[in-house]
Amino acid sequence: MNQTKINPAVLRLLVIFPNVLSYILLLGVIIYIITNFAGLKAANALTFWLILVVILGPMAIYTTYSIVKRIKAGVL
Repeated sequence: MNQTKINPAVLRLLVIFPNVLSYILLLGVIIYIITNFAGLKAANALTFWLILVVILGPMAIYTTYSIVKRIKAGVL
């Protein structure tokens, strides 16, 4: 059977777009924490949001590193 191949530019777009969305999400969470700092602290919810940033930040950075490494290697 002859399988169709995805255009490399489209494949890169499909891989990079969710990564960009993860940075937008991370930025939104940071802005949310900054704008609602007093309310989150009063409700004892600040810890959860800080843990979320600590988890999302390295994940986004590692994903970007992995994508860049694959693009430079010519795999993606």
